[in-house]
Amino acid sequence: MPPATPRPAPADPEMWNHVLALHARVEHRLGAVLQRRHGLGLSEYRALGHLSAAGPRCELRMQELADRLGLNQSSVTRLVGRLNAAGLTFRDSCPDDKRGVYTVLTDAGRARHEEARATYGETLSAALDEAAGASPAAAALVTAARSALG
Repeated sequence: MPPATPRPAPADPEMWNHVLALHARVEHRLGAVLQRRHGLGLSEYRALGHLSAAGPRCELRMQELADRLGLNQSSVTRLVGRLNAAGLTFRDSCPDDKRGVYTVLTDAGRARHEEARATYGETLSAALDEAAGASPAAAALVTAARSALG
């Protein structure tokens, strides 16, 4: 006999809508503040962060960067083009696969990410606190997420 298919909790769709609303509110705030203070879009900031954490050479294959950012190949190509034009990254060929292309973080990119990191953290905390203060559902989500992560 096959295992029973779990039945969705009746409140799941409503809960998910609250999660999405919280996400949209926080992402909008983060993007606006990073752009205004550091000239970085949210995806650009996150790309610099992934590259910074990618080991001693601070490089990722384009597809790997796309996967980490949740972007398609076309979107990550445009994103990396903007980062390259700003001198924050450069492209490098993969020595083992001539079709492979790496995106490599420059010293300027590392510095820009480091400058923006405190802004990101402060803005994130403030946006979550504001959202929690504005809605009991958001307050429950924020409290639960913070508790779950210690």
